[in-house]
Amino acid sequence: MIKHRGFPGRLPGSDFQFVIRRPNPKGATAVTRRERFKDRRPADRRADAAFMKALWECFGDQPFERGNLDAGRLSWLFGREVVAVEEGFDPTSYDAVMVINENVARASFPEAFETDDDWQ
Repeated sequence: MIKHRGFPGRLPGSDFQFVIRRPNPKGATAVTRRERFKDRRPADRRADAAFMKALWECFGDQPFERGNLDAGRLSWLFGREVVAVEEGFDPTSYDAVMVINENVARASFPEAFETDDDWQ
């Protein structure tokens, strides 16, 4: 399992986890598409946006391995903002390769793509 060095471990000031510390000996938790409903709590929305921002800052538009990224947090974005690269995608593999669907991600989380220079 690849560990993404420099990737934030969690949303600051919360218990929303972004990475795992070690692989599960029974196998990786499956990454599945979770439906995001309009009545989600603001804290959940902030966690999704912060995770998307961290993904973009770390990987940009390049493919990346799942590695130590949290399956639960990835599942909230999977199938929309984050998509599988390979046709034979294994949702239970730490080696699964994904990529950010930039157009969808920018529409869903515009705040994740803002830079400090955007205020001018």
